[in-house]
Order: sequence, then C-alpha cells, then structure tokens
Amino acid sequence: MDFQKFVDTFTTSTCIISVEKLPDGGYGKIRIVTGNKLYVDSIEKDGDGPRLLSNKFVPNSDYQVYFTKDLNFEDFCYRSAVLKQPLHSYVHPDRYDYWFNIFSIPLEYEDEKFAYCTYTQEVTHKPNTKKMLTLSYETSSDVLSACLKLKGTDDFDTAIKDVIKELREICDAKYCCIMLMNSMDRSCRLLGESFADRDDFRSNDNWMDDKFYDIAETWENVIGGSNCLIIKNPSDWEYVKERNKIWYESLKISSVESMVLFPLKTNGILLGYIWATNFAVENAIRIKETLELTAFVIASEISNYLLLDRMRILSTMDSLTGVMNRNEMNNRVDEIANGKKLKKSIGIVFTDLNGLKKTNDLHGHLAGDMLLKEAASILKKYFPDDEIYRAGGDEFMVLSLGTSAKELDRKVEELRRQIQQSGTVSFSVGASFDEKCTNILSVMTQADKKMYENKELYYLEHPERKRWA
Repeated sequence: MDFQKFVDTFTTSTCIISVEKLPDGGYGKIRIVTGNKLYVDSIEKDGDGPRLLSNKFVPNSDYQVYFTKDLNFEDFCYRSAVLKQPLHSYVHPDRYDYWFNIFSIPLEYEDEKFAYCTYTQEVTHKPNTKKMLTLSYETSSDVLSACLKLKGTDDFDTAIKDVIKELREICDAKYCCIMLMNSMDRSCRLLGESFADRDDFRSNDNWMDDKFYDIAETWENVIGGSNCLIIKNPSDWEYVKERNKIWYESLKISSVESMVLFPLKTNGILLGYIWATNFAVENAIRIKETLELTAFVIASEISNYLLLDRMRILSTMDSLTGVMNRNEMNNRVDEIANGKKLKKSIGIVFTDLNGLKKTNDLHGHLAGDMLLKEAASILKKYFPDDEIYRAGGDEFMVLSLGTSAKELDRKVEELRRQIQQSGTVSFSVGASFDEKCTNILSVMTQADKKMYENKELYYLEHPERKRWA
C-alpha cells in the first residue's frame, strides 16, 4: 500500500501509525510511518504549535523520537490499528499548552508484524466545549450528573462525596477518592472517598500521613506529560515500576490490580488528584472519557471552593495574630446568645496585654506587632482546643465550651505562671464560668470585670507604668 499517496489525500494534519503486534496479543514498537505536508510541517517548521523533542521528521521513526512515552497515546493507537476501532478523543496533555482534537481510522492493510491506522489532529490553544460534547450518551449523562450535583450547591462537601460515590459506581471500582495537595506546607488531604467494601481496603484512616505528599509529588513524572495514567495490564505495571519503583511497590502492597489516575488542574495549577482502583478494565474507554471530562469540571469547582474557603478564612481571621477577629467573635456570641440553650458549660477568659502602648511609643509599632503575635502564641499554647479571638487592639477573648470550672482554672493559672516567667509579655487576666450557660453576655461581663480588677492590681504593683496605660 502506498501510504504516502494515501495520507496526502487528507486536508488536515495526518500521519500513518504502525503498531507492532506481539504473539501474546500485546503490542511492541509504535512508529510514525509517514505524514502529509501539514503533519511534517508541524514538526519541522517554526509555527504556533507544540515544541517536540525533534524538529526533523524521519519516516518510520519510533514516536518517542518526538515526545515522551505516553501510555494513553499507545493505547489509543493499539485500539485503532490492532483492534480496528475508529476513535476520537479531545485531550489536553500536560506536556503541552494545547488542546488536541484527534481522530483515528483503522486500516485494513496489515501484515504478520504490523497493523496500521491513520492519526489526524487539530491543535488549538483554548478548549472548545462543543468538541467536548462529542461523547457517548452514557458518558455525557455521567458528566452532566456530576455537574448538576456541584453547580449551585449550598453544601459542597456533601455534593462532592456524592459525586465520588457515583464515579466509583460508574467505574465499578473498589475505591475512589479526590485528594487535594497544598504545596505551601507540603500536605495532602482527602476531600472525599468511596468504598465498595470498607473491609477490603488495606489501610486505616491514617494512611495519608505527613510523608504521603512526597509520594504524590512523584505522580506527575509517572504520568509523563499525558493527561492521565491508566494501569490495567502487565505492560502498564512494568512502565510504573520503571518510572517509580517505590510507588509501584506501595500499590502492590495495597493489593491494587488496576488504577486510573487524573490530575486536577486549573490554569496550569495542580490542585490534587482523582483516582479509582481495581476498576472494570473492560470498560476502560468509557471510564477514561467520563473521568477525563469530569476531572475538568471538578477542578474548576474545587478551585472556586478553595477560593471561597480562603476568603471566608481571611474574613474571620485577624491577619496579624492568626486568631479569629472581633467580627467573628461578635457573630459567635450572637449565635450562642440567640440560639437554643447550650447543653454545654461555658468558660470565658478575657486578657489585656500590658505595656503595648509603651512598646509602640518607645520602640515603634513593628515591635508592638511582635508583642501581639507573641501574646497570641502564648494563648494558643495554653488554650489549644478553645476558640481565641482578638477582641480589640490589645485585648483577647478565649471561649471554652464543654469545659469544667477546675479545667478552666488550671489553664488560667498556667497562663499566669507563664506571664510571671516571661520577660516580654504581660497579661491582665479575668475568667468566668457557667455550668449551664444561661446567658453568655453575663459570663462575658463577669470575665471582663475580673480582668480590669486584675489590671488595677497590676498598676498598683507597678505604679511607674500607669502613665503608659
């Protein structure tokens, strides 16, 4: 067959792919046999297109001459050339800042060693949502279901858990989860997970420890610039073992037999991953299509969720000290005062930082800010499980729910001892306790009164500091 004459009849960038057939039903080398002028120019000419590993087209070269090993590309070519499936895909490989609209047609011509297919591509910088919709009814329905659950929900956490459960069922997988990654503190956290059978899962709830980020950080290298990783046969496992032996061994220990892993990215920023293990490999095509587009949607929704969460935190936190601000304190007090009667005891501690004005006047406001930060750190140390608020310029309030009078007194006394030992931070402290919390405003008033009594005592002992009050 004259491949060059045949491929030249295409009016879009097209090449001919050969796939080596192995006796065991697998495949070997995948080569780019020849291409039409548009395809060859996309490699050799400088233009608005992806940069490849080589800018010289050599007929019948291994595809890895032009870009790194890609299991998804290999599977696509194998299914078209060997299994004789006409295929379409719309993808965004991470190694390129481009979207690829790809078509492949199997060729009847083949010999004992090789099978062939066409490979046509359209490349654009921006995604075309219409091209994303050229999916099967089942896949489109699955993705639409996920979108409807996430869009406009008032309870994102519950909605995302429902989506994960639905995706696990679509994949017929043993396990499915979404994990977020924070590059700032190198931490990972589960946004949600779903089990077919919780008892089948090897690990316990603490499997995602402080070292897990180090493992997850290596996944991008294993994906190798593609848009996902699918492990479903011995050849795929050998690839993972070659690229990341430590991860390979951890997957095997966890009894993972198959896995599909998609990065969650928005604007080029990695937010985390979605993955499913021990899935129905016979449905790999539908599963890949579903997770591919769902990951695109979920990444956008998670980005908005994280932004709103960050804005919420910023609106409730005091940016200088890291404790909650006065506005949040007022909201919390109103919530307790106007809500139903608490079935918990309540303890209130008011503290006022002694000497802040003196520090500001003599050493500047930067030194005063450092004093406030140290004061907040001390309060966090002695009230680690309680709510701490910056009530005013130099005043803090601690709200302790479900405590006992004895426990509150112990914490306050430890704080007082710390004050006496500290060479820089001095507090005036007042505390009040109510077993039934009938009136939080009354408890606050009593604590505030005791704090000012303690401050008067402080100035009686240090009259020289009175003028700085």
